Amino acid sequence: MRVGQRRALALLFVLLVTAAGLAAPSVVRAATAPDAPPAAPRPEPFGAACHTSVQGSHVTAYCHNPYPDTDRVRLHTDCANWWDLDADAAPVEVAPGQTVRLTDRCWKDVRTVWVTHQKTS
Repeated sequence: MRVGQRRALALLFVLLVTAAGLAAPSVVRAATAPDAPPAAPRPEPFGAACHTSVQGSHVTAYCHNPYPDTDRVRLHTDCANWWDLDADAAPVEVAPGQTVRLTDRCWKDVRTVWVTHQKTS
């Protein structure tokens, strides 16, 4: 073999080894990469949308349930004065497509109001 042919053959060999070296790590990475975790199932939408208002010592909440499951809602009222009793209303079931009105009051001032939700089974 002539010198020019040896050089060309050596250059071809170096290019092939370099190409194989670059391709091998990606194959190894692809083979050892962990599989993506399965997608978590989306939770079913639930819960009535409730809007509260406070006027003086009176509290009103309107809850509308747009979802197919019945929601059990409960109005909680925290009164501002220590001698004024806080109140937790009785739970009311809100059927699909239904709107309910919940009311409560304190003797004097209202500190906070919130509504809790519970799935019925």
